[in-house]
Amino acid sequence: MGAPFGRRQFAFGAGVVLTAPSVRAQAAWPAQTVKIVCGYPPGGSTDAFARAYGDYAAQKLGQPFVVENKTGAASIIACEIVAKAAPDGYTLLFTNSTALFQNQVTYKTLPYDPVRDFVPVALFPTGHLPMYVHKDVPAKDVKAFIAWAKNNKVSFATYGPGSVSHVTCAKLNELYGLKMEPVHYRGEGAMWPDVAAGTCHAAVGSYQSALSAMQAGSVRPIAVPTMKRLKSKLPDIPTFYEQGLTHPTFLLEGMVGCLAPKGTPRAVVEKLSDVFVEAGKTERIQKILDLFGIDDAAQDWRALEAFMKDMGPQLIASVKELGLTPQ
Repeated sequence: MGAPFGRRQFAFGAGVVLTAPSVRAQAAWPAQTVKIVCGYPPGGSTDAFARAYGDYAAQKLGQPFVVENKTGAASIIACEIVAKAAPDGYTLLFTNSTALFQNQVTYKTLPYDPVRDFVPVALFPTGHLPMYVHKDVPAKDVKAFIAWAKNNKVSFATYGPGSVSHVTCAKLNELYGLKMEPVHYRGEGAMWPDVAAGTCHAAVGSYQSALSAMQAGSVRPIAVPTMKRLKSKLPDIPTFYEQGLTHPTFLLEGMVGCLAPKGTPRAVVEKLSDVFVEAGKTERIQKILDLFGIDDAAQDWRALEAFMKDMGPQLIASVKELGLTPQ
């Protein structure tokens, strides 16, 4: 009884190996813990997305998805770790547009190439970055702010050199003959207390980070970027474009992206992409989006690929115009 059973078992196994080796290998994923390397600390949208989407993937796919925060150097450390990882579907990167695009301008060299070293998995919109002014600034829209800034010494807070906030300040100076001084901070957390106190007159940043200052009445939004208003939180605040500021700078978008090492099996990438899009419809993630003032949930790998192709060059060009000395 034992020998015939063994031969049949061997013949069946060999048939699977010979006729469909890739199917068996792909079906086995994930067979162990999947590591998500996040380039930013807890508290921000990148970490929040990594954990929420990772938790859903763990429940859906039956293996742990563990987030490791490898912070520092504008996400360069995290990007390098994933770029050099085995392309087996067990190491993923959650980072943002700064790491993929602006870093190419603000740093002399990078230990990774956004196109050569990674494959897109999913795109997570991060919402609008509205422009705000301190409560004592006598302007309720951008045009009024520009008129006021022409006759006053104005400081403009940014969450870092080369950031969208810095780019916005520089472009307003260039287009309208202003002399606003950009004041750089290490992230939004350090920026908003000074804006709320009136040390800086204006700023560009995320809805969630500015929320406490808005609720206290210290700052107010006067414009949002892109062609669409922030319908979930600031539906009455017009876009820059609606107010006549049509330069591409005022249409720039940011994002959080999930990427895998180049060479990761296509079937794994597509499975992950589908799971993340599905996760975006859950109550937990919808609540996170509401908290951060984000209208749209996860989009698939095609959306991230298109963003990198279309919006990426625009973000790079906007930072090059600043004339920064690379670090």
